[in-house]
Amino acid sequence: MPKKEKEIKKQAVAKKPEFKKIIRIADTDLDASKKIEHALISIKGVSWSYAHAVRKALGLDNVALESLSEEDIERIKQALKEPQKFGIPSWLYNRRKDIVTGKDYHLVSSDLVLSHNLDLKRLKSIKCYRGIRHMFNYKVRGQRTRSRGANVRGRVGATVGVVRRKQKPGKKW
Repeated sequence: MPKKEKEIKKQAVAKKPEFKKIIRIADTDLDASKKIEHALISIKGVSWSYAHAVRKALGLDNVALESLSEEDIERIKQALKEPQKFGIPSWLYNRRKDIVTGKDYHLVSSDLVLSHNLDLKRLKSIKCYRGIRHMFNYKVRGQRTRSRGANVRGRVGATVGVVRRKQKPGKKW
């Protein structure tokens, strides 16, 4: 093959449009072939209603992520970090009236996990009812514990059940 043909083939290969298969938003890899709302709910801390509100606030159509420009993806990242700047209502946030600051926040991915763990640690340190229940790995919200939930803590005590009577010799049942 002459050099000219090889160069033309290299240029043709280089000019192919590259589609993004995976897009990283909020420390989460999202499938770019999914539509915006469906992809955003893969992020920890983003519900369907919150994803819908983000899309509406940005004025985007519900299209596949791969068809969005880099600017649109950056706007989505900003809207997830600072929803109050984009007019998303505070009743959709997952951390309203924060115990420390008293402000409304919406936390996603590792920030959500960290704040949840800090909340549990605070409850345990002040030894309130909920904190004690969390300490001993019991159910916290008033569910039954007499007959359910042993798989979480492991079986405790002897097996309770029906005791069969001794059979008389020579009789079957």
